[in-house]
Order: sequence, then C-alpha cells, then structure tokens
Amino acid sequence: LKSILHPAEIAAMLKLKYGGYIPKTMKSRKIPVRMMEGRDFCYTILNRVSRSFALVIQQLPWELRDPICIFYLVLRGLDTVEDDMKLDMKTKAPLLTNFHEIIEKDGWNMKGIGDTPDYILLMEQFHKVISEFKRLKKPYQAAIKLITKKMGKGMCDFAEKMGVDSLEEWDLYCHYVAGLVGHGLSALFSASGLEKKSLAAELEISNTMGLFLQKTNIIRDYLEDLEEGRIFWPKAVWSKWSEKHLSQFADRPHDPRSLACLNELVTNALGHIPGCLRYMRMVEDPMCFRFCAIPQVMAIATLAEVYNNPNVFKGVVKIRKGLSCRIILETEDFASVKDYFCYFLNDIKRRIPRSDPSAKLTLKRVETALRLLAAGPASSSRGKGAACTGATFNAVLGAGAVISSAYIYTHLW
Repeated sequence: LKSILHPAEIAAMLKLKYGGYIPKTMKSRKIPVRMMEGRDFCYTILNRVSRSFALVIQQLPWELRDPICIFYLVLRGLDTVEDDMKLDMKTKAPLLTNFHEIIEKDGWNMKGIGDTPDYILLMEQFHKVISEFKRLKKPYQAAIKLITKKMGKGMCDFAEKMGVDSLEEWDLYCHYVAGLVGHGLSALFSASGLEKKSLAAELEISNTMGLFLQKTNIIRDYLEDLEEGRIFWPKAVWSKWSEKHLSQFADRPHDPRSLACLNELVTNALGHIPGCLRYMRMVEDPMCFRFCAIPQVMAIATLAEVYNNPNVFKGVVKIRKGLSCRIILETEDFASVKDYFCYFLNDIKRRIPRSDPSAKLTLKRVETALRLLAAGPASSSRGKGAACTGATFNAVLGAGAVISSAYIYTHLW
C-alpha cells in the first residue's frame, strides 16, 4: 500500500505479477512441495526460501539458471546449519567444514534443522538438491564445491563468536558469507563461456560486490538480529556511540549518538561502490548484467532509505515493494544503473546532517561515486538526470499511469 501514491510503481507491480515474469515452476501448485522432484522441487523451494532471488534468477541466460539456482540452495543449506541455534558446536562444526563433501552424498538430508518451516523443508528434502547438483556440468560442480568449502570453514571460524569486533573482522565475516558468493558467481559466469575467463580472476571486486550487499543487509536488519541474539554490527563502531550495549540504540532511536553509529556504518558501505561499478562494467552478457546489477541497485536504494533513519532501531526498514518491482523491470544496462545510483546517492547527499561526525567522509564517498558515474555511459532514455543531479529522475519516480485504487487494492499480492 505504500506504493499507492506512486502509480508507476503500481504498474510495475502488476506487470511483474501478471506479465509472465514468474515461471510456472515457481507458482503454487496442487502438488505438495515435498512431493515434487528434480528441478520442480528446486525452483519451487527457491521461491519459498527467497522470493526476491527467485525473481532475479530469471534474468539469467538458460545456461546459468540451473547452476546458480543449485549454488544458492547449497549455500542456503549451509547457512541454515550455521543459523540453527539448537545445534551444539560438536555437531555443527563438522557439518560446516564438510558440507562441500556432503553435497556429493546421494540421499543425504537432515530433519528438524532450520528456523522457518521452509528452511526445515529444504533440509528434509536436501537429497533432491544433491541430485540436481550432480547433474550439473563438472566445471559448475567444481566451482560450487570450492566456494562451499571456503564458506563452511569461514562460518565455522565465526560460529562461536558473539559478534564482530573490528572493521577488518567485519570485512572478513562479510567475505565469508557474501564475498565468496561473488567469487563463485564470477567462476560460474566464466565457466559458462558467456563471460571472459578473466572475470573469474577478478577476486577483489567480486568480493566487493558481495560486501556491499551484505553490509547493507546487516545495517538494515539491526533490530531483527538483536532480537534473535545475533550481533553483526562491528563493536569498533557501535562501542564509540553506546555506553553499554548495542541494544541501547533501540531504546534511544532518535538520539544523535544512535544515528551517528548508523551513519558511520552506511558510510563504510558506500566505500564499496567504486569496486561494484568497476565489476558491473566488466560484465558483458546483458542477462548476466541484469542479474548482477538488480541487487546492487536494491542495495543503494536500501542504504538511502536507512541513512539517518531512526526507524532502523524500531524495525526492519525496507524500500517500497513497488520500487523494488520497478528496479527489477527497469535495470537493463549500465546507463539504467547509473540513473538509479545517481538518484539515491543524491538523495543521501541532500540529507547529510552537518553535525554528523561522519558527514565529511559520507560526502566524500558520495561525490567520488557520482564522479565515477558521470564518467560512464550516457543515461538511459527514461529521462533520468544525465548529469547525475537526480532532479529529473525525482520527477520520473512520481510519474506514471493513473490506475484505479480499488483495482490496485484487490489485485495486489
């Protein structure tokens, strides 16, 4: 309903829902999910455990859809083991460190593991994921297995820690849980022949793509993680602004110190934008590009939403569903990425409080990103600001066809 005042977003929501963007394998069926087999099970459970990823994966060429679907489900299984607080370390550690071998064991599954019904179902039926993994081409299997091995080791290293201390440790944690995903995707892209072999060697910027997404999620999920007993905000930052504990910010959401902590972390994440832009410029296949670019645009939109926003300490702050749909439909090339990044960076820029301790660094990182974007391709044809001012795009976001509110209300999700 937040998108009601943004007709173009409503149009995007309806187009995404009814325009054939969700394949039949992802739509609800009369057959229970646990009775499905093969690809049908994998794509249906993917839609259950991550609807957003299930949509984004449809941007990929056919050659890569199955490998990346299985890659995601394997890592989701690994992450489900890590997140399950019922498992003691005696049981959990060997599962994490040997998961890369488990995915080759016919018939393997685990019952009662996971903190949601969908995760539990995934683990109970994991043998079906393994069967599809073993059908993949050998280069794809090798890439998935290598990343699973590295990630499992990293997760094991952090499993008993109550949080992350330094910014360096924050980067390392984000590398294990997201940067390695970037490494794996680059390897899969290169193995497919759709991208140059050299892309697999771009480990630093592949890592950066993952860090930008993971840090955005960690910042946004402050309260949710806190309520579940998880602390992913680095102590080196939050301890500067809290006399007692990270939970203090939830008690004082409007306190300048709470917002100073939040803004410092957002500024840290903004520092990854140059590497992300460089990576996206290297991706040549249009469908691979969309797959990589859509989450990055979602991330900068989310950072603009959470920046200096006390609501982060009251609940999970999300961008409007309609805006998400527009991003999925409109992110087509680097020009469209430029348009969106310019808009959201300028949105942050105009809201930087002069009194904020990170204000100078925030402004510097925003302006650095804007300069890099201005040096890129011309803006797309949707009328967004060619000079990266964001002014024209601001008008475009508020424009669109007028749709009956009654129709909208009765036909939305």
